[in-house]
Amino acid sequence: MTGKGLPHLDLPGTSDLRVAVVAASWHDEVMVGLIGGAIRALEEYGARYELIRVPGAFELPIVVKAATAAGFDAVVALGVVIRGGTPHFEYVCQAATDGLTRVALDTGVPVGFGLLTCENDKQALDRAGLPGSIEDKGREAVEAALSTVTTLRGLTPRGSVGFAS
Repeated sequence: MTGKGLPHLDLPGTSDLRVAVVAASWHDEVMVGLIGGAIRALEEYGARYELIRVPGAFELPIVVKAATAAGFDAVVALGVVIRGGTPHFEYVCQAATDGLTRVALDTGVPVGFGLLTCENDKQALDRAGLPGSIEDKGREAVEAALSTVTTLRGLTPRGSVGFAS
């Protein structure tokens, strides 16, 4: 985990975007970093944003879906699940991941995936975008969402590539 292979993204035309940042509340220290990284990136790219808080990772998909229905151009989902001693970790991680994927596919609205699924607190802190962190997953989730919006905007509908039919 070094950020090795992280793409450099050129994201022109993002200043007209409206982005919802849906953030879980568990693991406050990590969430402060994730939210901070996301907001710094959104401000750097000039996108307008709204922060929406939810109780935990399990609630992310339903609120992300509501944000897509509210007309946001993209949604960034942020949360942290840290493994404990029960199967609860697997259930929550799988449900949240499947739900967020389904929202993106069903609505066509890009969802930046900033849900950390970690074995321990150290792994989460290393990815939180805090001073001393190795990675900034909040920022990365924003960049993924904005890049996907840019890609989708550039796609040409089938049959309209400039040739007469």
